[in-house]
Amino acid sequence: MHRAAALSLVAACWLAACTRTPESFDLVLKSGRVVDPETGLDAVRDVGIRGDTIARISLEPLAGSRTIDARGLVVAPGFIDLHQHQHDPASYRLKAFDGLTTALELETGVPDVTRFIDARRGKTVIHFGATASHEAARVAAWDMPLLPSPMGPDAAIPDPPAGPSTNEPATDERLNRILALLRAQLDAGALGVGVGLEYTPGATRHEVVEVFRLAATYGRPVFIHVRGAGRTEPGSSVESIVEVVGAAAVTGAAVHIVHVNSSCLRDAPECLAMIEGARSRSLDVTVEAYPYGVGATFVNSAFFNPGWRERRGIDFNDLELPESGERLTEERFDTLHASSNPQVVLIHNIPDEVVDSVISHPLVMIASDGMREHPRGAATFARVLARYVRAHKRLSLLEAVKKMSLLPAQRLERATGDAHRKGRLQEGADADIVVFTPCGRRHVTRGSGGYGTR
Repeated sequence: MHRAAALSLVAACWLAACTRTPESFDLVLKSGRVVDPETGLDAVRDVGIRGDTIARISLEPLAGSRTIDARGLVVAPGFIDLHQHQHDPASYRLKAFDGLTTALELETGVPDVTRFIDARRGKTVIHFGATASHEAARVAAWDMPLLPSPMGPDAAIPDPPAGPSTNEPATDERLNRILALLRAQLDAGALGVGVGLEYTPGATRHEVVEVFRLAATYGRPVFIHVRGAGRTEPGSSVESIVEVVGAAAVTGAAVHIVHVNSSCLRDAPECLAMIEGARSRSLDVTVEAYPYGVGATFVNSAFFNPGWRERRGIDFNDLELPESGERLTEERFDTLHASSNPQVVLIHNIPDEVVDSVISHPLVMIASDGMREHPRGAATFARVLARYVRAHKRLSLLEAVKKMSLLPAQRLERATGDAHRKGRLQEGADADIVVFTPCGRRHVTRGSGGYGTR
């Protein structure tokens, strides 16, 4: 009797297994070229999504409430931009069209992380976040007002005009105030500390070390625009990299160096070799670049302190107003530099061969330094695919996707646990996914009204 019952139960279970309803998903991406830079997967698969999570990646067909036919398309983890300055709805939409699922304000940071988050919560098409702004803390320590931001409400500050808070060393009292302001923002959830040393030349080496030490106590990175660029000493690119690597070494802080292409120029190979050396000695140093030979900054900032032409090897006519295409004269520059209005200028100063070698370097991740006045705000990631994967074949598709998704996610892992589920296309990862044609074209053009996309 007991034996017969047991056999009946086994048979019932076997029949149930054979007739089980196939798994169903909220969304299925069917038959796309699935690319995962962490595992190296590059093959045709179905991807099943439930809620916000990748639930299944399968050779076998999957069924879902909704399906997207991804045949002939690449299915990759959504791209992550660690260095975006424009944070209004239109700019976030442009980032989404460029394959981004996350765009973060990490270099400059924001004055008030809570206000920044509250102003965007539930209103954006992509993920967002920010660091605590060292520049803003300096402005506050000098009891100076912050200028209204041209980059969206409660967003990044414009680099402050040259003045006491940028050019003067901090007294002990002011340094303590700077650190207290940064500490409050880290307590509020800032992803790290954003430092723009080229825009605050008054910050001493001691101040830099103390800021790094503070970030290290929170286990969060410093995202830094280094102090100088070019070959003129003091203030060369190499000296600037030595400063931040040294601060990381003595404090244990993780450091991410922004736009090494524009900060190191022709010394980029030496700077990257220094970063490789630091990493080989267990220092947590990472680096990014954008795929353009034209930089951009505010014309009234400390970037243009006296001696800028000699330091950078550029002149007035290398500066361009993005709205009109006007190249500046000395007289026009002097007028704009003396203004309190934060006017952006484009800077034609990065040789193509520097950009190409930097973007191709295995350590360098992609980040836009995006703003509406420059095409990098709309097409940085598409340009990497078009120029370096398709046209020049300097990167494989898997290598490019790694630079645009996995490496940025790994950089964020010390700042937020959410990053472990980003930048990967794996079961259990967040369903932050970009689907694109591997041979499509996207152009950024200049018209009389500035830059646009089509």
